[in-house]
Amino acid sequence: MPPQPAGPTLLGFDMILVGTVLAAVAAAAVLLAIYAAVTVRDPMAKRVKALNQRREALKAGIASAPRKRQSVVRRNETTDRMGAFLGKLKMLQDSQLRDIERKLAQAGIRNKEWAVAVVFARLVAPIVMGGTAALVIYGIDYFPQWSSFKKFMGFAAMLIAGYKGPDIFIKNMVTKRTDAIRKGLPDALDLLVICAEAGLTVDAAFDRVARELGRAYPELGEEFSLTSIELSFLTERRQAFENLAYRVDLDAMRGVVTTMIQTERYGTPLASALRVLSAEFRNERMMRAEEKAARLPAIMTVPLILFILPTLFIVILGPAACSIADAFSGGEPHAPPK
Repeated sequence: MPPQPAGPTLLGFDMILVGTVLAAVAAAAVLLAIYAAVTVRDPMAKRVKALNQRREALKAGIASAPRKRQSVVRRNETTDRMGAFLGKLKMLQDSQLRDIERKLAQAGIRNKEWAVAVVFARLVAPIVMGGTAALVIYGIDYFPQWSSFKKFMGFAAMLIAGYKGPDIFIKNMVTKRTDAIRKGLPDALDLLVICAEAGLTVDAAFDRVARELGRAYPELGEEFSLTSIELSFLTERRQAFENLAYRVDLDAMRGVVTTMIQTERYGTPLASALRVLSAEFRNERMMRAEEKAARLPAIMTVPLILFILPTLFIVILGPAACSIADAFSGGEPHAPPK
């Protein structure tokens, strides 16, 4: 007969063990919050360093001979070993690497060598997490009360989490960065309109907007600064705008890029086109806020039923229920104190 847990259980889990783990996680979260509050860093320092590296890379590409002109890529021995190992297994595909590089660029990661690390993580993480789950579930039989089906589902869940974990992490980074850029885009377009009407060139306008919005919207400021650098050094200005649409997973940004390319090609007024785009984006942001407000009653239904209504019923019906219970039991009702 398998040993039964000494403490109280819920769905087969030892509640004392679960409480201990949750307390440890809470303590670690408190320590992490204190560390993050104490070690506050400038959010633009790392971004400025990356932009300077991009500027130096473009300068090196222009200064070199045409036959040797290429982007400067920092080599990493770890990723080189990963790439060599994956190459032996025939797991590196150009289309797959290009897709991962695009997602990394949209997440704000400029180093393309990390694409190899993502593929390697897809290979190693299921093995590590699946092996750990097999050791815990089947090896040492840590959950003897689980049925065979529940053990298999736990093992399968760990395998799927190991394989999908890197993709979910990158997608989460892309979503957060895209939302931050979407919030600041209407303000950035308004500033671009002002700069265009003031007579600044396109690259100077992008640089000015990046410096003005760098503190409020650091992600958008970084993208505009990088676009300004590429407009100054790349031979084709169209390529700089296309790189901006490549790095930002946002339909509104693709519309801005299309407008900028048409302005550069046909000489149409830039200020009027950007003013129309800014008004459209503000209306879209207002419609999105109204949509969230309209969804709020449906979202609040579940918390209202689970947490608010039971408490309200207890407060209102509790005294009446106590009086009825006393009457049926034949006891004296509780007299109020004199």
